[in-house]
Amino acid sequence: MLIIIGYIIVLACVGGGFVLSHGDLASLWQPFEVLIICGAAFGAFVTANPGSVLKGAIGGVLGVLKGSKYNKAMYLELLSLMYDILQKARKEGMMAVEADIEEPAESPLFSKYPKIVGDHHVTDFICDYLRLMVGGSMNPFELENLMDMELAAHHKEAEMPGEAVTAVSDALPGFGIVAAVLGIVITMSFIGGDPAVLGHHVAAALVGTFLGILFAYGFVGPTATAMGHIVREEAKFYECIKVCLLAAVNGYNPQVAVEFGRKVMYSSIRPSFLELEEHVKNSAG
Repeated sequence: MLIIIGYIIVLACVGGGFVLSHGDLASLWQPFEVLIICGAAFGAFVTANPGSVLKGAIGGVLGVLKGSKYNKAMYLELLSLMYDILQKARKEGMMAVEADIEEPAESPLFSKYPKIVGDHHVTDFICDYLRLMVGGSMNPFELENLMDMELAAHHKEAEMPGEAVTAVSDALPGFGIVAAVLGIVITMSFIGGDPAVLGHHVAAALVGTFLGILFAYGFVGPTATAMGHIVREEAKFYECIKVCLLAAVNGYNPQVAVEFGRKVMYSSIRPSFLELEEHVKNSAG
């Protein structure tokens, strides 16, 4: 929602300032300039990136428009799930959670937390490492090293769409210049004609430069930055899972393990110790 508000502020300030300076907004409507700039930028974007990145970029932009899902409620569900799993494993043994991690969608334990089950990447990450814990053949250092390698690969892959959109933002001013140059080429054919017509074509050419810069710094660049924030929030979410599981492997009880997870959360959404304790107890009950 904030990104929509930001877009509106950009348009209102740029357009409003232009109108207050006695400009005519209709003169900024140059659809052929928009076609040249946006079409060329999109073509370069398609040329430069594999299909997986193109798909990820579209999903990333839609994710920015919807806003980040990694809020306090999502974390409270995660930590409550981790507590329930680790508590069951502590009371009944690690083999007791085998059925839950093999079919999490059918598990009464996982089903209590629809936000987590709804994210199959998160669910797979949790279940994969619980399987290794059930096997009991890896020490905490090996497990942490494996987690770090997987998370590094995941984070790099998640960054690619945002980096691709950033590259488009960097290219847009250049394509704006391309549109402006083409406009000047057209203008040159009117040299010696009516000065009013000549001025109209010069203005249309300059709008190309204006639009390229506006699209880059007012819309595409900020969107890429917002995608980067969501990627970092996702990485923090996985780090929280990692810390909880490693604490359990190192012998800490479930209450302390989820406290480890709480400590790595960003302060803006981190629940208090008592808030987490109460939520965990209510979920378990």
